[in-house]
Amino acid sequence: MVWAITHHDTLQELLADPRVGKNPQLWTTFREGRLPEGWPLLNFVTVPGMITVDGADHRRLRGLVTQAFTPRRIAELAPAVEARCERLLDAMATLEGEFDLREHFAYPLPMQVIGELLGLAVEQQHQLHELSDTLVSSSATPEAAVAAQRGLFALLGSVVAAKRAEPGDDLTTDLIAAREADDRLTEQELVGTLLLMLVAGHETTLNLITNAVRALLADRSQLELVLSGQQPWSAVVEETLRYDSPVGQFPLRYAVEDIEVGGVLIRRGEALLASYASAGRDEGHYPDADRFDLTRQPARHLSLGHGPHFCLGAGLARLEAETALRGLFGRFPGLTAAKDAPAPEPIASFVSNSVRTLYVRTA
Repeated sequence: MVWAITHHDTLQELLADPRVGKNPQLWTTFREGRLPEGWPLLNFVTVPGMITVDGADHRRLRGLVTQAFTPRRIAELAPAVEARCERLLDAMATLEGEFDLREHFAYPLPMQVIGELLGLAVEQQHQLHELSDTLVSSSATPEAAVAAQRGLFALLGSVVAAKRAEPGDDLTTDLIAAREADDRLTEQELVGTLLLMLVAGHETTLNLITNAVRALLADRSQLELVLSGQQPWSAVVEETLRYDSPVGQFPLRYAVEDIEVGGVLIRRGEALLASYASAGRDEGHYPDADRFDLTRQPARHLSLGHGPHFCLGAGLARLEAETALRGLFGRFPGLTAAKDAPAPEPIASFVSNSVRTLYVRTA
């Protein structure tokens, strides 16, 4: 039994409720071995790391990576993010006709940033992206899901081995040092933490940039509000997070005891699904919720989480998205959706919420 939490206020309450945990051992179905072999989301809900533990273990793992995402460290990254964005826009300016913005801009920017933070080579970044796409896919075959998990752990394991041999100025080296200094991190937790940083550090921002551009091109009156300076680019980011959350659903949380959620009794050991996309369109919380509106007040949302599991990389995601959007429309204010391309197809994922391609023209 899995309960989907789709209303904003109920979800906000649940995300901070200590009677709900993240350890899959709390889930009766998992603990009793009743999940079907090759279930596509099994790897996602069992990966060792801060999203599958609670209490002291969660604080320990979260504390190890917090220093990489302090407001000061994020501010220090801003010039490098700006420079990467400009190089990608320079390359886009050479493209003729219609092209996929997701492939040429929305994907490489966050992947290059998180890749540099983790100390990944360019070829490793592309391999890891392909494997992580399969990891969050809901349409992958059991065989493909298992192969993706093994591939990810093998590749990240090789990254760890290389950094042990030749340490660098990157987060991977820092995590290795933390593990070997006082054994605060198991080997599985080390690789699992790198996997989480990789997926959360590029898949979500890729979707955020794509979804924001798509919404602005669909309603140019909203685009004009930012181009004219009436609204800041931060308003685009926050409204996109609400209107078209880059994470559709985030599995899973589990009832530690019998609890009442939204007037429904959830039994101990049952699973709960955080439905961020649905919560962002909750008409009971947001008037005219299906309208993309940069003047909306208040602009608060739950798409980056709430409570102890609030997204550590939220500041970096916002920086990258604002930089990308400001740079893109500053360089190409006449950017339009492609006329001849087929309608964008949604990503076949239970977790990732965006479209597979976004074809545009710069003029």
